[in-house]
Amino acid sequence: MAPMGIRLSPLGMAVFCLLGLGVLYHLYSGFLAGRFAFFMLSDPAAGGPETPRGSAPGGAVDLRELLAVSVLAAVRGGEEVKRVREGNVLNAKAKGKTREGAEEQLTSGDLLSNRRMFYLLKSAFPAVQINSEERVDTAEQETVAWDHSIPEDIKQKIQPREVPAESVTVWIDPLDATQEYTEDLRQYVTTMVCVAVNGKPVIGVIHKPFSAYTAWAMVDGGSNVKPRSSYNEKSPRIIVSRSHAGKVEQVARQTFGNKTVIIPAGGAGYKVLALLDVAEKNQEEADVYIHVTYIKKWDICAGNAVLRALGGHMTTLTGEEISYTGSDGNEGGLIASINMNHKALIEKLPDLEKTSHK
Repeated sequence: MAPMGIRLSPLGMAVFCLLGLGVLYHLYSGFLAGRFAFFMLSDPAAGGPETPRGSAPGGAVDLRELLAVSVLAAVRGGEEVKRVREGNVLNAKAKGKTREGAEEQLTSGDLLSNRRMFYLLKSAFPAVQINSEERVDTAEQETVAWDHSIPEDIKQKIQPREVPAESVTVWIDPLDATQEYTEDLRQYVTTMVCVAVNGKPVIGVIHKPFSAYTAWAMVDGGSNVKPRSSYNEKSPRIIVSRSHAGKVEQVARQTFGNKTVIIPAGGAGYKVLALLDVAEKNQEEADVYIHVTYIKKWDICAGNAVLRALGGHMTTLTGEEISYTGSDGNEGGLIASINMNHKALIEKLPDLEKTSHK
């Protein structure tokens, strides 16, 4: 007997087709829902979060945005610095010694400011290299959101400018003048951020936490600070570190005469501001800034960028430009000036370079 064939009634055929269509609809609708959710999460116009700038190697970063974040980071770090000092909870301890044998201090203000500054910058620009004076503890990692707002003064003076993320190095000093901070000499204390592009300082931010003053500048962009109207080249007032004022004083007076004024001060950021038109009652004024020993790049990068943006100079004592790539230290000392004959100043101070490597 031949096998019997299976035949479906018209009703069975209809049910079978409807089931198949249902399965296809379910699968395809899930795919569409996934694509829609991805679109909503990745498109800022649709209400989803923005992809961080410089989030992948090979991407670009907008220097105007990076300036805005740098200003915010310096201010946020300064809030921690001020809070710790005013609460007298410094927890100061020695972290080592300088090459000259002076003890380096570390406080809670350094560490808390560093954490706020580092993670704000890293969250906004994750692919950018960030170098900081203090070690970043990954166990204390925090996500600090940036709302992508740009202050009006930056919007008005700075145009967007993109550069490759891999060309950028950010240098942060979460608390400049720690020694003076422990001595409660608050006028010297700053927080600083510098952005270098291909090793050249391009953005500088110097913030004074205890007076809420902030100076910022971008090379070939703009600034909120300016040089003073005049400088004394014949008998300049020279600002130097409190720790080695005597070394500079002897040579400076041999070079410029006995009327040369030496101003001992703390903090590299404070010393750069001394060369500019800063309306602060506790801010001294100088014509030249000289440092004759080894100094770290996070101490000087922001000031170097500000001076460059305003037409000034910061070089080694032999006149070489300082590169902000590679090692974190500058071996050649420094001399900084603005609206002066920088080359002539260097030629007058040849003996200082001999002490900068010691």
